[in-house]
Amino acid sequence: MFKPKYPTPDTYTPVQPTVPTNSAALTPTAPVPAPAPVPVAPARPTVQLTPGSALALAAGGGAVVLVVGAVLVSMLLAVAITAASVAVCAVVLRSLLNNQKGH
Repeated sequence: MFKPKYPTPDTYTPVQPTVPTNSAALTPTAPVPAPAPVPVAPARPTVQLTPGSALALAAGGGAVVLVVGAVLVSMLLAVAITAASVAVCAVVLRSLLNNQKGH
């Protein structure tokens, strides 16, 4: 199922034109036969979606969207909490350093 299907190789061999050796033999040669027709590969079967499979596909897609959304929101929340804690630490350190200079 997962192995590729390669087309059969062409069996056409081109006919090499003959070059006349003397100028008196410039008569037209026989026409070159047309290449053999290439066999047409059978068309791939199309996927038929039944109402049940379409509903399952839509539900699966919705679940994927919800999971990805939850992961992105949790990452954004983690970044926001980290930024707020760094800001609080900066304010505390600043107030500690300012109190030391005043005394």
